[in-house]
Amino acid sequence: MPASRPGKEGVPPSTKAGRTGIFAGIGDTPLVELDFLEEIPDGVRLFAKLESTNPGGSIKDRPVARMLSAALRDGRLDGDRRLLDSSSGNAGIAYAMLGAALDIPVTLVVPGNASLERLQRIRAHGAELILTDPIEGYDHALRETQRLAAEKPERYWHCDQYSNEENWRAHYDGTGAELLAQVGEAAGSAPDAFVAGVGTGGTITGAGHRLREANPELHITCVIPDVFPGIEGLKPLGAPDDIVPAILHEELIDERIDVRMEQATAMCRRLSQAGLFVGPSSGAYVHAALQVAATGRYPIVATILSDGGERYASTGMWG
Repeated sequence: MPASRPGKEGVPPSTKAGRTGIFAGIGDTPLVELDFLEEIPDGVRLFAKLESTNPGGSIKDRPVARMLSAALRDGRLDGDRRLLDSSSGNAGIAYAMLGAALDIPVTLVVPGNASLERLQRIRAHGAELILTDPIEGYDHALRETQRLAAEKPERYWHCDQYSNEENWRAHYDGTGAELLAQVGEAAGSAPDAFVAGVGTGGTITGAGHRLREANPELHITCVIPDVFPGIEGLKPLGAPDDIVPAILHEELIDERIDVRMEQATAMCRRLSQAGLFVGPSSGAYVHAALQVAATGRYPIVATILSDGGERYASTGMWG
């Protein structure tokens, strides 16, 4: 896959409203080694990117910045149309935050079971929220967004993070490249295994391609949540009517590991006792990464800590 980004990820070509400095804070997140987890066998190291340090508090800042910058550069986001997309919450925060910085009106379709803290953050930036029935699942919000975009093209520009190629390229140029450099510095070589999940498919596709270029034997594990209540930010895959994101390159995936919400939450609580306060998708990734590490076949395992734990207090996962 060709690299396509010179310089800092996602900096827009315009300085509209003079408030684009926030883009400079996106990316270059820290790498932490999870060496306190006793299940990790001798000779194996487990590393994770701490994405809560992005200004929007999650990994979703990366693709949203890239998609908005490309749309502005190409003249696709013009006139008085509103930016429209569906999100489980974190991309919604990034859209709302960066939309506010660029004076772009934003409408977001979000499942009604998104945590209260994430909905409050989206509203704080001035975005319009349309909440869908959580019982209908993650894909219902996506279908509602597609309906609105088709019915009112004069009102909305549909960014469509599920099929926007700039999404996975942000992780190829950013997340994956940073992992290679940081793990290489810490451990002396590229990762042997990479563990992530699918929201839009951007992270596992973009970072997966970049890491496999460096190590053709890289083992890629995809975390699969239960259907309900599910894990915020992750899509269940496998049912006949599940929407598979267009940007997901499924051929990259070597293994799928099912993780239940209670397993993800238990891992989050355990990580918090070691000083890492992360959300449920991060807990799910570490839960699966420990299974990969326990095989002993992959000396260097890498994963992602997608966001922080503060935005899930209202869900009861900490109490």
